Amino acid sequence: MNKKIIKKENIKKTAENLKKENKKIVFTNGCFDILHVGHVRYLKESAKFGDVLIVGLNSDSSVKKLKGDSRPINNENDRAEILSALYFVDYIVIFEDSTPEKLLDLIKPDIYTKGADYTLETLPEAKTVLKNGGKVEFINLVQGKSTTNIIKKTQNS
Repeated sequence: MNKKIIKKENIKKTAENLKKENKKIVFTNGCFDILHVGHVRYLKESAKFGDVLIVGLNSDSSVKKLKGDSRPINNENDRAEILSALYFVDYIVIFEDSTPEKLLDLIKPDIYTKGADYTLETLPEAKTVLKNGGKVEFINLVQGKSTTNIIKKTQNS
């Protein structure tokens, strides 16, 4: 079993233990379907905001709801294992909902990162982060780099 991949029912205890060690927790989330340079730069930048980076990974069923029936390309276990290979990702937790609000309530991160294509007003989970005393940081995305673009490129070739 991969020690970086934590079950949802264990993430609260893990976060509490990290906080007891005075670790600054950063949380982000996404589908991370076909890992690309945009994902890697985003996650690496996220990790710089604290001591521990926890990634909430959308489950296969939630990716389907968000992206359509043809997604995900890679299943949740494969996506989690690939993320766990990144040295700057400390933990991965798979979640079923379309937004990570329930996870945010369990983890209560110090920092929540999201792509700069969002604002505090358009980010549904911002209220949850702020009510738990956390801060939201927005990270610039790498132009033209997305799983959707990769899929389109392969379909056109």
